[in-house]
Amino acid sequence: MTIVSVVLSGGAGTRLWPVSRQALPKPFLQLGGSPLLAQAIERGQACGSVKTLLVTNQDYLFLSKELVRNLTTPPTTQYLLEPKGRNTAPAIALAALSCQQEHGPDTVMMVLPADHLIPDTESFVACALDAARYARQGQLVVFGITPTAPETGFGYVEVNAISRDAQKVLRFVEKPDATTAAQYLATGRYYWNSGMFCFTAGTILDAFQKYAPQVLESAQAVMDQAQHKNEGSESDGADIKVSRFDAHTFGMQPDISIDYAVMERADNVMLIPARFSWSDVGTWPAVATAHVADPSGNTFEADVVAVNTTNTHVQVDSFTPKLVATVGVNNLIIVDTPDALLIADRSCAQDVKKVVDVLKERGHESTSMPAVVHRPWGTYATLKEENGYKVKRITVKPGQALSLQYHHQRSEHWVVVQGVALVQIGENKHETLPGQYHYIEVAQTHRLTNIGKDELILIEVQCGSYLGEDDIVRLADVYGRS
Repeated sequence: MTIVSVVLSGGAGTRLWPVSRQALPKPFLQLGGSPLLAQAIERGQACGSVKTLLVTNQDYLFLSKELVRNLTTPPTTQYLLEPKGRNTAPAIALAALSCQQEHGPDTVMMVLPADHLIPDTESFVACALDAARYARQGQLVVFGITPTAPETGFGYVEVNAISRDAQKVLRFVEKPDATTAAQYLATGRYYWNSGMFCFTAGTILDAFQKYAPQVLESAQAVMDQAQHKNEGSESDGADIKVSRFDAHTFGMQPDISIDYAVMERADNVMLIPARFSWSDVGTWPAVATAHVADPSGNTFEADVVAVNTTNTHVQVDSFTPKLVATVGVNNLIIVDTPDALLIADRSCAQDVKKVVDVLKERGHESTSMPAVVHRPWGTYATLKEENGYKVKRITVKPGQALSLQYHHQRSEHWVVVQGVALVQIGENKHETLPGQYHYIEVAQTHRLTNIGKDELILIEVQCGSYLGEDDIVRLADVYGRS
């Protein structure tokens, strides 16, 4: 039995703002000791997958490759890079076409969202292999989660009765209101829809042809124009393949979920009940639940002095750690990052998304860029910004370099504080040690390279009338961004 792990790494995780941002979304958040995306990939490996198909936005390629590279055993990986989001049905259709082409129609696809927390890998694998056996029999398999509360944030799946055994699905229903969710719970016939699926490539492609032919046709058109490139291998020899798609053709695909397109219409759908603990960690209370609470029900990821405090989660970004004191509070979520502070009642956690909506209307940067911004060469973080100047902390990995660039509206002052830099200004190059300084005038070409063995750390002070990230003109770049 050939198993391919299909990891869907999309979604901004807006209910986990201010930690989850557009440039560093939920799959890259650390929970349970490692990023959620890493955990999803390793779950697929534990099932015996021969390859990981990672479906993600093209902007997250370097983050994803770095994450995979740092796994204990990097898998053979193919990246399907989406120019824009197009929901789960097109993503799965593209993955199925790729699996059928490379491994045949009997390939078992284990479809795993990249943002779930499943601590018990052994129990997950047992359920997954059960699902794979049903998939080999021509079934479309969904993993069902036994509901513990009338949640309105999940879709539901109806069966004859909740059981430990696999059974035929009667119907899928979308996210209900609170009253309907309570009614579902009372019947004992409904599971939460986990968003995890298992089927063979041939079975799901046949289902697309029957129930959503437009999804299949548009996916085939996208695949016909795809550019596939082998991009070397990891240190242990695991291959890397990157598939890029034409943006216009990709955008013509229907924006529809696999539930709407296929699962709600098909008559060969089986449900495997999850015999493992599961969380989609979609809200801050769910994140809190993933931690061990103290006797007062508090979960702290910070240095906290708690006085008369109960059922409260406090989390502080490690980049700017600070002491937090809480006095006489109950049932709160407190999340602090260098540029934003969230204080919410746990019962209103779903409404954090409304905050993000308001900030997007204002064009506020805190919805898109995290406090520490990751780039292929390293990171940067804004330490201070006021009218006319901005102070940044820049790190560069050994052997890496920023693009050769210039700015129209700002000058820059660079001070090396750790490592050895090669600073190019115009045609001149300067080896620069800790404590040494360079000034770069407006419109001067410049480049920064780490020529040492350790991480390079630089303090940059920008001065000018406009300090936006779009005032960068790249002349040459080893990462293909020029």
